[in-house]
Amino acid sequence: QVQLVESGGGLVQPGGSLRLSCAASGFIFSWYDMSWYRQAPGKERELVATITISGRINYADSVKGRFTISRDNAKNTVYLQMNSLKPEDTAVYYCNALIGGRSEWGQGTQVTVSS
Repeated sequence: QVQLVESGGGLVQPGGSLRLSCAASGFIFSWYDMSWYRQAPGKERELVATITISGRINYADSVKGRFTISRDNAKNTVYLQMNSLKPEDTAVYYCNALIGGRSEWGQGTQVTVSS
């Protein structure tokens, strides 16, 4: 079955960096667009970044210039490099793929930006 497993979250000071990873299995990874979402306490889940199968990338305005999404099809993994982190980036970050009309999610990884 489809599995998405995020890792790399943690506690970081403002201005710091983290790299999130999402290991995928159970489907042909290179055939699907991949996305990162986040959900802060008391807020709705929001799209952070998407990378298509052709490598086209889109970012939320709030992370442009600070976050970089990438994928390694040989490793079935999508990454989110997060630089210049701000307290408002604090959230649970989720990996997502739309497969056969079904939105698949990982369990999420917590990112906390605080001094």
